[in-house]
Amino acid sequence: MRDKINLMFKDKLFLVMLVLGLLTIVAAAGVITMRGDGQEQNPYVDMQGQEELLAEEPAQESQAPVAGESDARPARPEKTEEKVAQQPANTDTVVQEETYEIAAGNRNSSQEAKAVGTGVEAAKPLVLDFSETSQMSWPVAGNVVLDYSMDSTIYFPTLDQYKCNPALVIQGEVSNPVYAPANARVTEAGVNEEIGNYLVLDLGNEYTAVCGQLKEVTAVEGEYLEKGQLLGYVAEPTKYYTIEGSNVYFQLSYQGKAIDPLDYLE
Repeated sequence: MRDKINLMFKDKLFLVMLVLGLLTIVAAAGVITMRGDGQEQNPYVDMQGQEELLAEEPAQESQAPVAGESDARPARPEKTEEKVAQQPANTDTVVQEETYEIAAGNRNSSQEAKAVGTGVEAAKPLVLDFSETSQMSWPVAGNVVLDYSMDSTIYFPTLDQYKCNPALVIQGEVSNPVYAPANARVTEAGVNEEIGNYLVLDLGNEYTAVCGQLKEVTAVEGEYLEKGQLLGYVAEPTKYYTIEGSNVYFQLSYQGKAIDPLDYLE
């Protein structure tokens, strides 16, 4: 019995010693923590200049937009100054000058339109360089009613006689369009008893063409015409060609002498 009591006593003593040892260790740890002239040690890492860094960061953030504005602002007054410098002092004078310029431009445009449209003076004259190797287009689509013939006479049904013919008489329906056979300049627009309304065309290099039996003539004297440009329309035949029917009178000359147009037609 005594031995059991001694054993229990030893066990309790061991436990007491163990608890005391743990308390001693905890107390020693607390002493170490409290060292340093009685001042408590800062548990956080001490960063030198931390306060200055924290103070500078807001300043940098506030300076960022200021820097952006300083880059943009100098350009604005310069543009404003340029606009002010360009504005005239008298607005009424500017309006009058602009009105005058617009009116002058309208006059110039009208003159150019007249030059091109009416043919008084073409803005950009065509180069007229017709030659013996040039080719013309037919002024109107149709059959040849009376052929060119200057070496011998041919019969004219309406006149009921034989005579020379310096031109081609090309059949055409009334109101069919008639076109310029080549680049040309209108040197004469007239009318006579035999071929009605006609146009004389300068083809260049002393070549000329005559288109007759026209109506509603669109070309005028002095006008430059491009090949294929409208001249007018086929008219009712004159009394010289009533039997032959409506037609276009087409004559080609070189140095004032009639030549055969068929040699040059495409």
